[in-house]
Amino acid sequence: MLLRIFVSIALGAILGIERGLKNRPAGLRTYILVCMGSCIIMLTNQYVYAAYETGDPVRMAAQVVSGIGFLGAGSIIVTKQNQIRGLTTAAGLWAASAVGLAIGIGLYEVAIVGGLSILIILRLLNHWDVMIRHRTKSVNLYVELKSGSCLAPFLHFLKMHGLYAENIQSERNGISSDTAFIFTLKSTINATHDEMLALLETNDSVSYIEEL
Repeated sequence: MLLRIFVSIALGAILGIERGLKNRPAGLRTYILVCMGSCIIMLTNQYVYAAYETGDPVRMAAQVVSGIGFLGAGSIIVTKQNQIRGLTTAAGLWAASAVGLAIGIGLYEVAIVGGLSILIILRLLNHWDVMIRHRTKSVNLYVELKSGSCLAPFLHFLKMHGLYAENIQSERNGISSDTAFIFTLKSTINATHDEMLALLETNDSVSYIEEL
């Protein structure tokens, strides 16, 4: 049992360090606690079932799988630009709890392979994820137009260059008098995200652009 707890701490630490290096909401301590706590719960459930010969050997584990959602929900935030942050962290916490449960029941092979696989997904596949997103013909943008500029000429500019905007949300910038818009920019031509952003920067009415 002590070996299982130590293994859960080690794997949780490995995952937590990776998240901590990227300055994510859940870091070293959070991942260790999730992985180790799941392991302890599984050990406790196994002990109760073996010692008292009663109960369900996986009932407490089932509660962990569903209950870990409160941590995931707490790590997901929506910025003022409607940008969602923390989905990967929430999924990582849920996966870390699964690793802890596997260690708690004694499935070391599954836990180690699973833990390392999670690390590879978080660490190495990030570049692929970014590359795939930049190759899509849709991008979420936050754009500020200069004071006195109207949205209609800006939309006409997009149309003239094979682009169009969807889900437009208007808001007033509290720092300056510029008008801010959040929208999804889509392309009818084969253009990358960088090319679409470069095109928008040529518009004289645009004062600030940020990809969400």
